[in-house]
Amino acid sequence: METINLFSAEADVPPDGTEPPGYLASALRLGPKLGASRLGMGIYDLPPGEAICPYHFEWTDEEWLIVVAGSATVRTPDGEAVLSPGDITCFPAGPGGAHSVRNASEEPVRVAIFSTKNEFGIAEYPDSDKVGVWAGDAHYMLRRGSHLDYWDGER
Repeated sequence: METINLFSAEADVPPDGTEPPGYLASALRLGPKLGASRLGMGIYDLPPGEAICPYHFEWTDEEWLIVVAGSATVRTPDGEAVLSPGDITCFPAGPGGAHSVRNASEEPVRVAIFSTKNEFGIAEYPDSDKVGVWAGDAHYMLRRGSHLDYWDGER
């Protein structure tokens, strides 16, 4: 049985250099290390001023946030809230679960995000009008724009 300690495990996925300033969080992906396939969990270490990812929501998965250390600022459709260690919240699938998590404090923040896992993923980014689609090894980031008729381009 593999075990990982939520409080002391070290993040092993540093920013890869493609992230802009403000999104320089380190991560530890637990699912693959524990042999999970239907549930996922990531532990994120956020230095002051950094966030995990832009404001978004998942169409396919529910996510739960657990604050492990520090004060995490969470944005949802209801506004912003500062969560403390031990606080847990849920981001349901769909627009009502839109969220972003950042460190607006001067101290490091550690959070864990636990989620369902689907073979395919769809996420929307309302602030930038984008949609991300994940299917196997393929990943597409698309700008929402003109909607096409189902039969457009078909013969």
